[in-house]
Parts: sequence; structure tokens; C-alpha cells
Amino acid sequence: MPPSLPPLRFERRLIADERYESASVFDVDKDGHLDIVSGAYWYPGPNFDRKCPIGPVLAEGEYFDDFGEIPLDVNGDGYLDVVTGGWWSQGVRWNENPKGSRDDRWAVHPIATTGSVEVVKGYDIDGDGVLEILPNTPGGPMRVYKLLTDGDGRGKGEFAEYVLRDEPSGHGMGAGDITGNGRMDIVLPNGWLEAPDEPWSQPWAWHPELDLGMASIEIIVTDVNGDGLADLIVGQGHSYGLDWFEQRVSASGRAWVRHPIDPGNSQFHDLRWVDLDGDGECELVTGKRYRAHNGHDPGEYDDYGIYYYKWSGEGFAKQVIGYGPLRTTTGLGIDFEVCDLDGSGRLDIVAPGKDGLFLFRNLGTATALGDPAF
Repeated sequence: MPPSLPPLRFERRLIADERYESASVFDVDKDGHLDIVSGAYWYPGPNFDRKCPIGPVLAEGEYFDDFGEIPLDVNGDGYLDVVTGGWWSQGVRWNENPKGSRDDRWAVHPIATTGSVEVVKGYDIDGDGVLEILPNTPGGPMRVYKLLTDGDGRGKGEFAEYVLRDEPSGHGMGAGDITGNGRMDIVLPNGWLEAPDEPWSQPWAWHPELDLGMASIEIIVTDVNGDGLADLIVGQGHSYGLDWFEQRVSASGRAWVRHPIDPGNSQFHDLRWVDLDGDGECELVTGKRYRAHNGHDPGEYDDYGIYYYKWSGEGFAKQVIGYGPLRTTTGLGIDFEVCDLDGSGRLDIVAPGKDGLFLFRNLGTATALGDPAF
């Protein structure tokens, strides 16, 4: 383990008083600056002080039907589009980038009807360098949508659908190499799908080894304790609890041993595993989703917060980025982003949610003189 570092400092900034729960970051207009995309709008960098239209998003009570923001050049024109999906529209769709225009709306193109979508994620399942689209449909099958490309690898605006398992998927999803064979497996709350050599033509083996509850999206697949075996990090999206599940393999088979990380907080709906402090080791970044079920989840009226957890070699040490009552701090939505927005070399956090769209700028660790240490 590298030497332990002092806690990071963050500067919180309100980007927009909008209630969309997902956001992504990419260069929309190819001007060399990263932009923030969230719901019906995108915000040009580096200042993020202008609201540019994408298009209206269906509202349903306190929700908006926008459950994920996956950047992908779907039509091969060199501009990144956005793939999203919704619970009420019961499908996945892509919004076409109008070649970076700050005034034109983005055309909406349906991909497929899937049933109600909890969150849409993107993973490179087959290792070809292009993200596949994976919607988590709790009541529906595990489906994957692969972008069709031409001979030069450019998107053709169409997707092929693959059904990997017909049974209901449950609430929760992640992807990673469980077996250590270099292939991308898929984790669901009640088991995991083992990727075959040919993921689009051979069946995926189902291993019903897990009982993760209403798990986070995503479920992190990583070797937490450095023993060479992939483990799982799982939040409870609609209840209390954040845990890691240690993979153990013996002659009698595979077992998953649960270790609590943070049992005293609730609604950990999305997780990230990134090197937040720049020491070469990844930290767990997550927080509480504001009003995930509109006042009906356990812990709904507890204080809100965003945290990172650093593995010590024996357990996870918690650091608070923000915590407190609503309006004094904020939580996280269902699809947040961690990236270096300003080229500082430090990873920042873009935090969407029903309490607004916020940027937490990473100021680094404080030295004795009060200056960032990295």
C-alpha cells in the first residue's frame, strides 16, 4: 500500500437547478473542452454557465424518464450521441448530437422496447473498443445491444439485440472479469452470467450464487483485497447498506463472503471505483440518492451525503465529501460521473439528482500552507 494521504478537499458548485438524475461528461461540440450532459440540456465547458437544449424529457411525478447517459457515436458522424432509457417509456433510445450545435434539439431514435428500465449502462463486453448498451430491466430479461459498424468501425445507427438470459434480471447490475480468464462477465443481484469465448453466438452460463437485495447499478467487480480473485462491491439502492463480497474458491466450489463497509447509510444507488486521490490505487466513490422512491425508502429522511472509501488493506476507511441536511449538501442520482473536468490532473465529481445538478471540484489534499498537494 502507498503511504496514506490526508483527506481530499472539494469545492461544491451548483450547475443547474434541474431534477434529472443522470449525467455524463464528453466534448459535445468538439471544441476541446469537456461538457456536461444531463437530461434535457447540456452545459458547455469550461464554464458550464450556459444551458443548451437537447429536448424535452417525459416527466412522471417527481421523476424524469431519463435513466442513464451513455456517450456513443451511434451514426458514425464523428460526434458523440447519447444513449438513454426510461422506466415509463419502457425502452432504450439514442439522442442524435446535432454536430455540436448549441441551439438545435437532438433527434430521438428508438433502439428497442425492453420493459421498464432502472438504469442504462455501457460496457465493452466483447473487447472491440466500442461500448455495448446494457439496460437493467428488473422485471425483464438480461439484454445487450451491440452497435452495428461499417468496415471502418463507424456506427451505422442500428443495434443488434442479444438476450443472454430470459428470466427477470432483478434490481442491480455490473460487469467485470469474475473468473480471471480475461472475459467480461455480467453480475445480477441473484447470480452472474459467465461469458463464453464467443459472446454473441454461444450461451452464457448462469451461476445462481448471489443474493444481493435491491443492489446498486452498478455493482463493482474488482479485486479488493489483492488475492488475485475478483470481488464485488454492492450498495443497497433502496435500503441501508454498503458491502463488499469476497470471492473465495476452494475444491468445493465458489463462495462469496460479505463484509460490511457502511451499514448506517441508505440508498447507495450508483458506485464508482476510481483513483480519486492520485496515489495509484482506486477508491470507492458513492453517496445517497435523494428521494429515490419519493419518501418511501428506509432512511429517506436521514441526512444526505457523498463519500469516498479508501481500502487500508484490512477494511474501508470513510472520508466525507459532503454531509448534512438537504440544501446544505447534496446526494447523488442514479448515474453520476467522475472525471478530470479542468485538466488539473485531479478527478472531479458531477452529481445529478432531484436536488439539482452539482459539480464537486477536487482541490486535492491540503498541505500545511493550505495548498493542494497534488
